[in-house]
Amino acid sequence: MPTDVADSSTGSAGAQTGTNSPEASQRIQAIRERIDEIDETLIALWQERAALSQQVGATRVASGGTRLVLSREREILDRFRTALGADGTQLGLLILRAGRGPL
Repeated sequence: MPTDVADSSTGSAGAQTGTNSPEASQRIQAIRERIDEIDETLIALWQERAALSQQVGATRVASGGTRLVLSREREILDRFRTALGADGTQLGLLILRAGRGPL
């Protein structure tokens, strides 16, 4: 009979990592710690980028310029698509929106 990893007999480590192997569970937890560190960095960078982008937009509008520069947005989207494929386009759109707000 297969063991259900969510079963109480696996303990909390098994339920959290999806394995009954203590060695694998420890390795998964270590990897997840690094993932969490990366996530924290990504969040901080996202917030910094959005703030900088808002400053660019405010400076441009204050000087009589346009709210958006579509050629710049296309350049950014192309960079993300080239580096990450189709998902890169979606990520790029989210990043642009964080900095300029919705269209």
